[in-house]
Amino acid sequence: MAFFIPVLLAHLPLGLLGFKLEDVLISTGPWVLVVSAIIVFIESGVLFPVLPGDSLIFAVGMLHDRMGLSLWLAFPVLIIAAVAGGEVGYQLGARYGRNLFKDDAKILSTKNLHAAEEFFAKRGGFALVVGRFVPIVRTFVSLAAGISSYPRRRFNLWNILGAVLWIGSIGMAGVLLGGVEFIHNNIEMLAVIIVLVSVLPVTFEYLRGRSKAKNEAAE
Repeated sequence: MAFFIPVLLAHLPLGLLGFKLEDVLISTGPWVLVVSAIIVFIESGVLFPVLPGDSLIFAVGMLHDRMGLSLWLAFPVLIIAAVAGGEVGYQLGARYGRNLFKDDAKILSTKNLHAAEEFFAKRGGFALVVGRFVPIVRTFVSLAAGISSYPRRRFNLWNILGAVLWIGSIGMAGVLLGGVEFIHNNIEMLAVIIVLVSVLPVTFEYLRGRSKAKNEAAE
């Protein structure tokens, strides 16, 4: 589970660096949507998973009015970016497969790929939806689908559904919870909490897998 540490570091409070996330986002105004879309696109399948996608989506929903953003524009743009990122991941997997990964790589490591493949193998197409909510996995699960030659039509269905649910739920959570004073005043720490909660599914699978391996070795 050590490969989740870089993701947590990417979500560390900007306050530690002398910045406040709210001030940084508001200062960029509508341009924050462009930056957020690029990050969502990259994190959705372009092989660079150490990005704060969840917290940015939440922040866009929470601060959209102060940044001059319309949710009717912001959410569709982010959904399109997420779908496009997943499509790129699928194409990379189908064309280049494992050649992109190395055992000793820090990000494009076979360990990260195996984690996504295992998650995909156990959950099938549903993993494309659940994986959207899990850092690291959401970047590589589309790649795993491409490598395993998962049917294109089924992939498109789950890819779109996963993107809609991911952007919609995280974004609307920001909209609905943005009026809560405590959350509004602690958005940086909330970003870290979002990541910790989102890694629970993979953490559970990892611990269950270790327990099963120990039991099999003891038999």
